[in-house]
Amino acid sequence: MKRRGLILSVLALGAAGFGGAAWYATRPEPIAEAAPVDPELADGLIRPYSPILGPETAPVTIVEFFDPACEACRAFYPVVKDIMAEHGNAVRVVIRYTAFHGDASVEAIRVLEAARMQGVFEPVLEAVLQEQPRWASHGAPEPGLLLEIAASGGLDVEAAQTQMLAPDVVAVLNQDRADVETVGVRQTPTFYVNAKPLDPFGEAELRRLVAAEVAASQS
Repeated sequence: MKRRGLILSVLALGAAGFGGAAWYATRPEPIAEAAPVDPELADGLIRPYSPILGPETAPVTIVEFFDPACEACRAFYPVVKDIMAEHGNAVRVVIRYTAFHGDASVEAIRVLEAARMQGVFEPVLEAVLQEQPRWASHGAPEPGLLLEIAASGGLDVEAAQTQMLAPDVVAVLNQDRADVETVGVRQTPTFYVNAKPLDPFGEAELRRLVAAEVAASQS
């Protein structure tokens, strides 16, 4: 429990620092009502295998196109967790992999998929994000570093070395890559809330859009 609290605290501090200078800083103006994506694109938002944080039956779904090597994704993680905590069982998050940072992203996604198979996805995700500056800043991570980091989150490294190369993992990488192209994702993180794109992008806008969808689900 202490380790988990430390991870979230570190990520929260990172988000605070990143948010102070980033272009997604909180804006005071209201956002316009977003329209859902076209029906032909909706299938590309969620796949049955996609990792889910929160209750599977939650009425509000945040889809995050996410790159584990992306600094902004790391900064937004505690924001997303806070939104989930605020709305309880009303919100879930579906993770879609977006490998925009080359080999580092692909290897991290393989590690996360092994963690999902082992039932330790969330603690391994938090460990990987906490140590992101160590493994994601210089292209391909040094051999074994990501597995060493993931082991601190509970990953069975010996089993993971086989799981990471499984055909199912290759299929996930290929399908998510295809869906990123189909939906037209160009940056990470990219968010959809109940199939509505977050536009304009920002923490305040994400909070407002989620709150509006939660309110609508309860009316």
